Amino acid sequence: MALSNNVIGAINFVAMLLSIPIIGAGVWLATEADNSCVKILQYPVIVIGVLILVVAIAGFIGGFWRISWLLIFYLIAMLVLIILLACLVGFIYMVTVNGSGHPAPSRAYLEYDLDSYSGWLRRRVQSSYKWDRIRACLSSSSMCAELNQSYRMAQDFFDAHITPLQSGCCKPPTECGHTFVSPTYWISPINAAADTDCLQWSNEQTNLCYSCNSCKAGLLANLKREWRTADIILIVTLVALILVYVIGCCAFRNAKTDELFRKYKQGNNPYN
Repeated sequence: MALSNNVIGAINFVAMLLSIPIIGAGVWLATEADNSCVKILQYPVIVIGVLILVVAIAGFIGGFWRISWLLIFYLIAMLVLIILLACLVGFIYMVTVNGSGHPAPSRAYLEYDLDSYSGWLRRRVQSSYKWDRIRACLSSSSMCAELNQSYRMAQDFFDAHITPLQSGCCKPPTECGHTFVSPTYWISPINAAADTDCLQWSNEQTNLCYSCNSCKAGLLANLKREWRTADIILIVTLVALILVYVIGCCAFRNAKTDELFRKYKQGNNPYN
């Protein structure tokens, strides 16, 4: 039984290590400017990662110190956490499966349409109460001001591969036909009725297109890209956790079998 318990302790040490990329993915999301403004996914990821770490520590202690009830707690709790992590992985995939940018004439960057994203994501940004808070957070960042430092000439800006958030929030939609003065200053729209966002655009540097649907779509595009990256990390970690859990279950079963066999032999030993 000692060998099996040592195996359980060892694989739980691996589970402890596997919690690190989960926690790291959540911390990384929390440090991204757009996610720090929305605050949706990073906290569930961090919480699950921390819980996996705590449960793995419990299994590690139970394995090396042969505490059966702690091992049983580990097996039940880790199964629940694996299921929760699998649900989170599936949820992230489902809400990010739709939505993408579309090219604009004579532009290297893409434009973004809010209606192309999942209803769940759209509801996170469509209500005025939620968006007012997100907008204030976005407008306090330097993402638009950085464009003015990087691009002086119109063609340089048109050839730039800017982020979805910069495309949606820092400039008017291309179809409005504004004339470039700087990345965040545009005049004389040709077709102001082409899109409701055309009327939302303002050269006031604290306003720009932060009230535009294109800004909301750009935010969702940024979130989709970052969430998909985090989802890949979670999927790889989930598969590894499942393997570790299966090995742990086998080791626990073998330990119990060895213990029962040892007690049986002792019970049938006439010299006992």
